[in-house]
Amino acid sequence: MRPTGGSVASFLANVTPAKRRRDAETLTALLQEVSGREPELWGTIVGFGSCHYRYPTGTEGDMPLLAFAPRKAASTLYLESTAAHADDLARLGPHTTGVGCLYLKDLEDIDLDVLRGILTASLRWAEGGGDEHAALTVTG
Repeated sequence: MRPTGGSVASFLANVTPAKRRRDAETLTALLQEVSGREPELWGTIVGFGSCHYRYPTGTEGDMPLLAFAPRKAASTLYLESTAAHADDLARLGPHTTGVGCLYLKDLEDIDLDVLRGILTASLRWAEGGGDEHAALTVTG
């Protein structure tokens, strides 16, 4: 995965429905604040910063430090692990999760301060080099 160089503003302007576009604009501002980095398009993912990962199996690649994707059904935030944030997720508000994905249908229904804490912890994990499951090197 690599940044595609597309315009984040143009991409966000075309997100539908309107509620998802509103949430995408809010998430862009929040992730920019938390990461201190400018948003970049990685295909249809809005990413902030970058790192190189390597698993013990030898699989490796590049990914954003923090990222989200505005999908029709929900906004998807990419985390190192949702299990690592179980206590905060219990206080977040309505959401669903996958192993490393947090799905939010409406940001107006969640606690943005709790979300900020989850994102900050996820960024610290990435900037700290990952863990025994994946070694990370910040590249941007």
